[in-house]
Amino acid sequence: MWYKKTVAVVLPTYREKNSIYRAIKEFGANKFVDEIIVVDNNAEAGTIEEIKKTKAKLVKEKRQGYGYAIRKGLASTKADLIIVAEPDGSFDGKDVTKLLAYSDDFDVVFGSRTHLPLIQKGSDMNLLKRYGDVLLGKLVTLLFLCYPLTDLGCTLRLTSKTAWQAVSKECLAAGGIFASEWVLVSAKNNVRFIEIPINYRSRIGKSSLSDTLSKKIGWGIKKFFYIWKVFIYKNLNKKLYA
Repeated sequence: MWYKKTVAVVLPTYREKNSIYRAIKEFGANKFVDEIIVVDNNAEAGTIEEIKKTKAKLVKEKRQGYGYAIRKGLASTKADLIIVAEPDGSFDGKDVTKLLAYSDDFDVVFGSRTHLPLIQKGSDMNLLKRYGDVLLGKLVTLLFLCYPLTDLGCTLRLTSKTAWQAVSKECLAAGGIFASEWVLVSAKNNVRFIEIPINYRSRIGKSSLSDTLSKKIGWGIKKFFYIWKVFIYKNLNKKLYA
């Protein structure tokens, strides 16, 4: 609990059999965390057995996709503050306290993996990815005139229950683009948010979305066009309701 506010951590799992137990124990070790929810998104064989070794609450989401899994997890808790993270070893459970500290003044706290002193050896934040993430973040900052952003795709973040409810009807992406969509919708609707640097470690296993250079470039291009889609939609709405 954080100053009388309950805290939950949502961990979606698909290909994290070898890291899910460690992630649950690491995030659960934080004294402020009241509940950990693991969303089984058609996880690979052996994953459920690892989860059952812990006290985490297990829920099932049959529809395949990161967006589906996160929305299921967010709907499965009544906590006041909800932290979302991927259980692949990339994120440090100690950063929960850092996110919570900013929750006193902001409704949403987004993590950023682009700050060089916190990028650990072996992570997939190479020079190309870092430049791409920072440039896309600057584009969003310019278009939406919002708080400076450097990383649209970081999946470690915190939201209050009420802040999520305010944007949930517009965050409908099924797959990995959901993480970026959430940031864009928050900027579009002037949600009170901040982005902070977090530790970024080497993941256990390979990402199915960005494990090759061509996938990284393709993912960056998809984000670029998604930014413009949300920006144009915002301005069309302004004209419709002017």
